[in-house]
Amino acid sequence: METGPVASAGLDGLTEVAGRIRGAIESVVEGKGAAVRLALTVLLAEGHLLIEDVPGVGKTMLAKALARSVDCSVRRVQFTPDLLPSDITGVSAYNQELREFEFKPGPVFANIVVGDEINRASPKTQSALLECMEEHQVTVDGVTYALESPFMVIATQNPVEMEGTYPLPEAQRDRFTARVSMGYPDPAAELEMLDVHGQRSPLDKLAPVATAADVRRLVEVVRMQHVAPAVRQYAIDLVTATREHPDLRLGASPRATLHLVRAARAYAALDGRDYVLPDDLQDLAVPVLAHRLLPTAEAQVERRRPEQVVADLVARLSVPAPRK
Repeated sequence: METGPVASAGLDGLTEVAGRIRGAIESVVEGKGAAVRLALTVLLAEGHLLIEDVPGVGKTMLAKALARSVDCSVRRVQFTPDLLPSDITGVSAYNQELREFEFKPGPVFANIVVGDEINRASPKTQSALLECMEEHQVTVDGVTYALESPFMVIATQNPVEMEGTYPLPEAQRDRFTARVSMGYPDPAAELEMLDVHGQRSPLDKLAPVATAADVRRLVEVVRMQHVAPAVRQYAIDLVTATREHPDLRLGASPRATLHLVRAARAYAALDGRDYVLPDDLQDLAVPVLAHRLLPTAEAQVERRRPEQVVADLVARLSVPAPRK
């Protein structure tokens, strides 16, 4: 672990730049500080964010605000039932002048990809994101193309019970670092929204407050965060408990463990710390783990949701004692 003035300067720079990004987003999305912080955490953890909630609560607004706060390439994809995988990844087209095929990159070739209503596309089209989200590359016609860094997918989706939706496959959900629900705003925030959004969208005035190079530097700082052996073991205990829980027929994967620790590093860095606490894992357990879990039929009948299971596990498992 790097310590001393260099590490301190890195954390100071991270909190300053992250504070600018957070302020820019919150100038557009009122009263959702927890959701904004989680979005920043996922960005710095080199992950992907799934925003799930009912229509009209600001899912796309949060995604667009984060994308516009960073001066980098941004592409938006509106997922529809007739969308094809090649509409996302790109396609090889024959060039009459050159008399050869040339690759036409799709919208996935950007730093931030905003996927609106991802679960309205068919599972075949959803699967076009699997390779790029995990390996940061795209393979078309046997040729592999690397994606830019940073690379983040911010996807919104309506609850599965809404009409015209397809449930995300387990492999797709597992690639999202965290899931956040916006929820309805409180009356004061909704009243302020009427004033701010009444005449024009505040997105029109939102200017970038950081660059892609800034984000790459912050990611390097996050990678240096120290995770003690006891804290790593606590993360494994949390994930293992989901695999053994009687209310779950599918527990969290080893990828979930990696995502939990990476997100905890970023979460700690946003607090100005160069080390991870068990509290960080506890705060992130539900948004990072719950969307990957599948309840048993009995748990579904009893309306016992994965979020409740994870919260119970966090409350039940013993926390590693601090070193003396």
